[in-house]
Amino acid sequence: MRWLIDAQLPMRLAAHLRQAGEETLHTLEMPLGNRTPDNAIKQLSLLQEYIVVTKDSDFVDNLLLHGNVYKLLLVSTGNITNDDLIELFRVHLQAMSEALSESRFVELTRAGLVIHW
Repeated sequence: MRWLIDAQLPMRLAAHLRQAGEETLHTLEMPLGNRTPDNAIKQLSLLQEYIVVTKDSDFVDNLLLHGNVYKLLLVSTGNITNDDLIELFRVHLQAMSEALSESRFVELTRAGLVIHW
């Protein structure tokens, strides 16, 4: 899977996913860094089949209304430490990958995964 980590999430998450063998890009690594517009993220997602990983619910609206995101993992954990966030990804990475191989929209909460569709 290819993961595109949005600006609200830490670079450490991208590093963790890479260590787990996942192809990962963080917005900080893009030419405009964390100022990369959402439209550029959506376009890259579609063109290169990246799963957008974000806390930004605007991406949900874009996916539902326009279908202009390849796939979406919405992180709905509220305020959480980076260590706790990375632990959630460690615990749920395989299940997230399996869910996103069949679904376009999955949500990660503190309690686990919600597969929307």
